Parts: sequence; C-alpha cells; structure tokens
Amino acid sequence: MNQIYEKLLNCSNAVKSKVKFQPEVALILGSGLGDYAKEMQVEESIEYSEIEGFPVSTVAGHQGRFLFGYVEGVPVVAMQGRVHFYEGYPMSDVVLPVRLMGLLGAKTVILTNAAGGVNFNFQPGDLMMITDQITTAVPSPLIGANLDELGPRFPDMSEVYDKGLREIIKQAARNVKVSIQSGVYMQFTGPSYETPAEIRMCRALGADAAGMSTACEAMAARHMGLKVCGISCITNMAAGMSNQPLNHKEVQETADRVAKEFKALVTETIRLIGEQ
Repeated sequence: MNQIYEKLLNCSNAVKSKVKFQPEVALILGSGLGDYAKEMQVEESIEYSEIEGFPVSTVAGHQGRFLFGYVEGVPVVAMQGRVHFYEGYPMSDVVLPVRLMGLLGAKTVILTNAAGGVNFNFQPGDLMMITDQITTAVPSPLIGANLDELGPRFPDMSEVYDKGLREIIKQAARNVKVSIQSGVYMQFTGPSYETPAEIRMCRALGADAAGMSTACEAMAARHMGLKVCGISCITNMAAGMSNQPLNHKEVQETADRVAKEFKALVTETIRLIGEQ
C-alpha cells in the first residue's frame, strides 16, 4: 500500500476509534477564528497529539485539535489550527488533515485564512471570497504516485472553488450585512513575507491576495471530489504597497479586530449550506 495513503488510513482509523460523530461540513480555521468553538455546539474533540502520525501545528495562536459538533444544526468538523508547509512538513502531511476530514464523511470544505492584500482596492480588515487560486509557487500535493483510492491521476481544476458555494457565501454576506470582496488567492511557501518584486509578480499573474496556506488544501480536497469554498481575511497590505514593515503581530491584531464579522459570515454560510 502507498505509504501516504496508509498513514492517512491509520489516522482515520485512530479518529474513528475515539470519535463517533459524522460530519457533513469540514471547516479549517485560520487566524482570527481560533476561538470559533464558542460558535459551535461541540459534541466531541480530539487533540492532534492523540492521533499517531498526525502533523502538529507549531504556529503561535494555532491550537491543535479537531472539534466535532453542530453549527446551526449542521454537523461540522472544525480544524482548530492548521499545518503549514513552512513548518517543515512534507506537502503530503500538510494536506493530510483535509483528506482525513473527507474520509470522516465531510462532503464540503470551508477554508479560511489570513492573507496579504495584493489588490490596491483592498484594505486591512476586508474579507475576500476566494474565486480561484495560483499554486505555482508551492509544490503540488498530488506529486508522486497517485492515490487512486482518493481521486484520478489528472484531476480537473477548472473550478476549484465551487460556483454554488460562492453564491451561498455572497448570500450569507448579505444576510449578516458583512461587506465582502472577491478575488484570486496565491499561495507562497513562507515563512518569510514576500518581497515587493514577488508581490508585483503576484499582481501581474492576476492574484488579489497572497498567503502561506489554503491553496494546497483546496487542491487535495478537489482531487477527492469534495466541494470547496474559501474566505480570506485581508490582514495587511502586501510588501511594497505601503511604507509599513510586515509583522505577524499586525496580522493577528487585524484578524482579531474583524473576527466577529468573520465568524458571523462563516456561521451563516454553514447554515445556508445545511439548507441545500
């Protein structure tokens, strides 16, 4: 058996031996949404450290556990703290969690993150619905022997972010009266912030936001046939777009400032998904 798939199955079996909850929606919580547990009716939880072989997040502010429960009556598994490529894990480990949530029963994935604004029409504190992505700056999680049990060798990526789910996010934003931008997200490896020249390249390629996560997870989820949507919190303007030096404290402060609106948007999105 393929080692990557074997590891995934072992993690899946470990979770299923401890948790009986079956989710319909998977939610990966980015910066600013770490305490989203307060919005959930949590039924069960499991620490990443309890899952043998599971990668553990090392980033400050990222708790390391899965939460299983209900949001507006919808069965949800939430990943409280994601794993990033820059932490030194192989890309197969970075996307293991989203694949695992798919094996646990989730059919829809909501990805959230903090991102740098590349579009001059954006400003810190904006929320951006992701419409498409650029992943040329990071290794594909599908490189290597194909996991035929999960999906095809050459998966179609013409609609990574599901059109129907994008309409739901727009309706959710209207319902909770939260302003939302839309745009293309480009993933870089990190952990350093991008240079001004890289951000100019990013903009020239058609991106509106840049970050260090999410796109690889979306690709792995689509490979499995899961429906994907994504929302970025624009926490700062990217390098070269202002005179401000970039730092993680600013990212966290902005994410915390708009957390209430971000949570409301995510909750309403999940409620509308549950009505489908």
